[in-house]
Amino acid sequence: MLRLVRPTDSEVRDGLERALSTADLKLGAKLRRRPSEYRTSFPLEELDLTLEDGTELRLVFKDLSWAALEEEARLAKPEFLHDPQREPAVYASVLASRSLGPRYYGAAIDPDAERYWLFVERVEGRELYQVGDLELWRAVAKWLGEMHSDLAADLERHAERGRLIEYDEPYYRRWLERAREFAAAPRQPPSRAEGLAWIADRYDPVVEGLLDLPRTVIHGELYASNVLVAGEVPAPRVCPVDWELAALGPGLVDLAALVSGGWAEEDREAIVSAYRSAAGIAAFTREQFDLARLHLAVQWLGWAPPGWIPPEGQRHDWLDEALKLAEGLDL
Repeated sequence: MLRLVRPTDSEVRDGLERALSTADLKLGAKLRRRPSEYRTSFPLEELDLTLEDGTELRLVFKDLSWAALEEEARLAKPEFLHDPQREPAVYASVLASRSLGPRYYGAAIDPDAERYWLFVERVEGRELYQVGDLELWRAVAKWLGEMHSDLAADLERHAERGRLIEYDEPYYRRWLERAREFAAAPRQPPSRAEGLAWIADRYDPVVEGLLDLPRTVIHGELYASNVLVAGEVPAPRVCPVDWELAALGPGLVDLAALVSGGWAEEDREAIVSAYRSAAGIAAFTREQFDLARLHLAVQWLGWAPPGWIPPEGQRHDWLDEALKLAEGLDL
């Protein structure tokens, strides 16, 4: 499939006018666009514009069609997860009413033209991975717990209207199957297949434990590179972006993503305790959290075929982490 040609100015204006009209807003004369420096799988542009009443807006324009992805990005994005209407639906039906994340300004969707365009507020904040202040990370974790608690109500409506992925038994098992398939590819070290086989022999209780965890609406990729923060402790504005893989699943999966990587154990525990302190969060054990971390490690092992290199913030020895977590869980 060839990559789509970059939309023309008139096409973007037309799509934006239709998107804004759903919020009773009218585009004025000014509309300037440029590529965004923020890294994501799908093409992003920054828009500076005025409304008919003179209000100035700074937006992000995101093209969610599969054909808009560069070849390398398609390799890194499991196609079975792709639903170009999910992220707009999540913004419109789940996040907007609760003022969570960047403000939603509409979408221009035309399946016949394979057009799936999203328009949201351009948040002036820092990506969390650039922040070294542990207290700010703790504030983000507490915010995350409050979001999970808030969204745990009315899950059926959220799942339907938000087109959410469901973390069910086939979903969990699919990642291990993919990981083992990739490990069996040519030129892969035998230790990779052996380690995954050892995990597979013990994975039934992992899946059962994950299915027993309380569910809520989760971001699905809540890594620090997908979290923008503006302001400082004690009340920063927290804006997760890139809700393409929003799901119905355990909140601990988002927490595991947030604290993934090479943290000192005491710092990771400080962030986890801040999440635990959020109002409405049910008590959870270290073992339950480690189940979520193990799932995340297995998911990374099954994410893309050999040869793909993860983004810098997610480069990690995920097999070693999976094996250590499995051993720690006494599987």
